Amino acid sequence: MRTSHFFLAAALAPLLAFGALAAHAQEAKDHKDHAHTDKEVQADIQRHRAMAAAHDTAAQCLASGKGHEQCMKDLQAACKGLAIGKYCGMKHQH
Repeated sequence: MRTSHFFLAAALAPLLAFGALAAHAQEAKDHKDHAHTDKEVQADIQRHRAMAAAHDTAAQCLASGKGHEQCMKDLQAACKGLAIGKYCGMKHQH
């Protein structure tokens, strides 16, 4: 049964990748066509600073030895509604 899941995932991966690339291309086009107002730029600055602060707090948590699970749980809470994805816009390699 696991083998069938692997083959299904392998078969769907190119389709998902193509869909993601197409969505990204459209998002880039939409972004280029939209001139940001000063208010939007200021809001982006604040979001970036809030995400940076959340990640810095997560780094301090990990450095303190509290454990990966607890620190990631805290990061998720800090980033709720702030950024896309489980890790506040940061993909992990492990």
